[in-house]
Amino acid sequence: MKALLKKIFQNKKISSDKDLKFQDLKKNKGVYKIFGAINNYNETSEIRYVGGCVRKILNDEKTDDIDLATNLTPDQVKQCLDKNQIKFFETGIEHGTITAVIDDQNFEITTLRKDVKTDGRHAVVEYTTNWKEDSLRRDFSINSIYSDLDGNLYDPNFGHKDLNIGIIKFIGDPETRIKEDYLRIIRYLRFYTEYSKIDHEINIIKIIKKNIEGLGKISKERQFNELKKILKLDNFLKLFKNKTSCELFSLIFPQLKNFKKLSKLSKPQEKILKNKSLNFVISFLVIDETDNSDYFVYKYNLPNELKDKINFLKNNSLNKDSTEIYNKKELQKIFYFEGKSSAIDLIDFNLLYFKQSKKLSEFKTYFEKLDKPEFPIKAQLLINDYGLKEGRELGQKLKNLEMKWIENNFNLSKKDMEKVLSN
Repeated sequence: MKALLKKIFQNKKISSDKDLKFQDLKKNKGVYKIFGAINNYNETSEIRYVGGCVRKILNDEKTDDIDLATNLTPDQVKQCLDKNQIKFFETGIEHGTITAVIDDQNFEITTLRKDVKTDGRHAVVEYTTNWKEDSLRRDFSINSIYSDLDGNLYDPNFGHKDLNIGIIKFIGDPETRIKEDYLRIIRYLRFYTEYSKIDHEINIIKIIKKNIEGLGKISKERQFNELKKILKLDNFLKLFKNKTSCELFSLIFPQLKNFKKLSKLSKPQEKILKNKSLNFVISFLVIDETDNSDYFVYKYNLPNELKDKINFLKNNSLNKDSTEIYNKKELQKIFYFEGKSSAIDLIDFNLLYFKQSKKLSEFKTYFEKLDKPEFPIKAQLLINDYGLKEGRELGQKLKNLEMKWIENNFNLSKKDMEKVLSN
């Protein structure tokens, strides 16, 4: 019976190079254990890879998260995992998802579903054993490709073909799919940026613009998570070189005002940006001469690390005298007190925000090679050799000496030292 079902289910065998990648994935202990447990549960039980991991293998990308779909109910999945001594927790049980944990790796196992009711944010689902029905509730054809353990594809919406062509196609009626979950507007932009090989379809853009206010129903956390995924793309700069993509991006994230600068970067500037952290990229996009970044921090309730990065770059660049950032002494203070990465971030921010500067580039090379030095003057030296007493005056003299040492390229002559102490 199992053999017959597999014959019916199996759609096509992929090319040998992709097949090897599925074989490599098969060597994962957790994958092999879960597939074995589910497939052997009863005569009709099956489990498949689905979504991102299949799409990434077919597109020669690195596979990270492994999402799985099964025709077993969540209760049956739990029974199966218990029987095979596989740890799990109920991450999204209301939507049929159980997360198995093997060797500290998570595997999301979701029961086949169909939507019964949607409100633009969440869906009420009903479990099914029909793989086609499950595929029809997914957003884009490239995310509705299933595969068994050996790489045999079930592709009812021709997602593999669309992936090869480079077209981001909604499954069914685009407006219906968007109204089911308005986050799909941002997901469309992400997948278009990552995979498209053709221009936007005019009708799709009209539908997105018509429904863009629906994003107001989506939590800021979900929107921000999608933004981060876009900015993490290897080719995310492609978004800013497409006029229509730029227009959508500005409608969705109006506070990211500097996105227009990203379409005009020189090759050296692009190289700088591609090597920067996500927090830096977001900071660069929101900082201008207004309180725009403050509103962005408030709107998305940003984590402290990102908030600190935005505030540091804003307070040490655009709000300062236009010539001050080019002062080596100022940069050395930042290097010493804030760290090498902060000094280089500040230089890179200005190299991107303003025109290229040979002087700034030279500063960057200097600080990249520099290790933080240790201030050589100790309090005991001032007490023993200069007769100073412990207290506030001693602390202030040490601080003044340290600042002079920093300004002098981390050098301090005896003459300089005596001059500072005499004031």
